[in-house]
Amino acid sequence: MTTETDPYFLTNDIYADIENVEPIGWVEMPDGLRAVMVTDYAAIKEIGTHPDVSRDAAAHWPDLRAGNVPADSLVVPWVTNAGPFSAYGAEHRRLKKLMTPAFTQRQIDKLEPMIHEIVTGTLEKIAPSGPHDRRHVEPLDLRAGFCFPVPIRTIGAVLGVDVDDEQDLFPVIRAGADALFDTSISREELGAAFIGLIGAIDELIARKRARPDDSLTSALIQANEDGDTYTAAEIAEVVRILIVAGYETTVNLLDQCVFLLLTHPQYLAAALAEQPGSDAAEKAWEAIIDEALRHSSPANVVPMRFAIKNIVIAGFEIPAGAPILVSFAGAGRDPKVHEAPDVFDPTRTKKDHLGFGYGPHRCPGAAMAIAEAKFALPALFSRYRLTLVEDPAEIPANDGIITNGHARLLVTLEPNA
Repeated sequence: MTTETDPYFLTNDIYADIENVEPIGWVEMPDGLRAVMVTDYAAIKEIGTHPDVSRDAAAHWPDLRAGNVPADSLVVPWVTNAGPFSAYGAEHRRLKKLMTPAFTQRQIDKLEPMIHEIVTGTLEKIAPSGPHDRRHVEPLDLRAGFCFPVPIRTIGAVLGVDVDDEQDLFPVIRAGADALFDTSISREELGAAFIGLIGAIDELIARKRARPDDSLTSALIQANEDGDTYTAAEIAEVVRILIVAGYETTVNLLDQCVFLLLTHPQYLAAALAEQPGSDAAEKAWEAIIDEALRHSSPANVVPMRFAIKNIVIAGFEIPAGAPILVSFAGAGRDPKVHEAPDVFDPTRTKKDHLGFGYGPHRCPGAAMAIAEAKFALPALFSRYRLTLVEDPAEIPANDGIITNGHARLLVTLEPNA
């Protein structure tokens, strides 16, 4: 195990990082901050429900309170003014209770027609041009052309943003969300993008106050549980977290599913062989999505948790105030939980994963992400035959340590007959 004085330096190679740190040890992040990283499945579950582990940096990160964390650090947007994402204890329960009604399965089911429309429109945009053009002559980056547009347009529409107006709030929100996940950009670039995102969110909320509608933003403004309501600042924080959490992780979920199916065509063929819309087809796609979440978790590490007092996890002492990173990608490859964990196999019976977190801070938008993937994947593969242009081993990972995806997915498209 690595030590605080001799930490492992995190890289863009997620699985090399996991192997070097497993199951727990000190690491140094790209901006120089040090933390304890945990890759063990059982240990991550313990941390997720541990009473002496908090996400409230203002209360439980001494270095932040002492001014030892640079204001432009890449993790600051993740740990300050982040509403339920960083709240602790009773305050977290209060904030989560107010937003829970918006994320019931019944509410997600209501979004299905909108998700279908967004996916269908996105597929139309990447279609080969002309009736005689049976194949894209030039490769298409499917990550940029499909995996990105579906989630950002979905969360934008859910929040009540005009996703078709490139001169309004949508492009600013998209750029701000991108920047929060990219630990390779400069602090100046991150700061500018973050300020733009906050400004766009404030403007969105002001518009919904003036003209309420059936959007999630209006629902948050009007949320009331036993007389308790969100403050203006809390609404802005919740909207920001919903944009961030509802966007990049779903991008990477779609990205990883596409990559894994194109590199394991036997499972794609089996899913497509089922009658579209049947229970068997639905179960086949659900199995693919679950296995992708286990094998290639779209979230790797999400900053950050803090030990309230000295604790021992997996035999490792974490001192009070120490930042903690949990690796959801590591949990999915834990050999103590999964046989042949590096093998992608949707037919395996045990697909336990922590792709959406664990415990009180489990992602509230998990059902929405799965709903998007359940429609987007069969719609994509039933319409087109895709071929990867690059050697799979040569496709680079996306930038940063936070999420787990590819920098690009260059494919050729051929419409199915």
